[in-house]
Amino acid sequence: MKCPYCGLLENKVIDSRLSKNTLSIRRRRECLECKNRFTTHEHIVQIPLVIVKKDGRREQFNKDKLRNGINKACEKRDISVNSIEDILVKVEKELREFEKKEVPSSKIGEIVMALLHELDGVAYVRFASVYREFKDVKQFVNELEQYIDEKNYSSISV
Repeated sequence: MKCPYCGLLENKVIDSRLSKNTLSIRRRRECLECKNRFTTHEHIVQIPLVIVKKDGRREQFNKDKLRNGINKACEKRDISVNSIEDILVKVEKELREFEKKEVPSSKIGEIVMALLHELDGVAYVRFASVYREFKDVKQFVNELEQYIDEKNYSSISV
């Protein structure tokens, strides 16, 4: 690491800490020549995720695009911004653990639906209606009935 004061490449690390978001490391350094101190941040360089759309197009994973879709599903619901951000983190983590370099968009939809299913029924059904492209009201009702049956079944204690 080059000293920003004298340009020497030799310095020592005085202190290392994880940043608040735990995605980077903050290091406090001291130049061995001029004794000035400076701070550096280390970040993991991640390989971009490639998403394969239904029509075969490929595009880079866009967290903001996914956030917008989830926000629409959660609109006027009692769901915190932190809950939505948690979903985004979980989705990206799961996608990065996927065994292939290219991830089908259907994988994203399934992950989000599973997470919304646990979080809020209305948000889940809203997201499912767009993701599954319901052609008529009957498909919508079937999805809703299936959700209700699953929730009723899981609330029964044995």
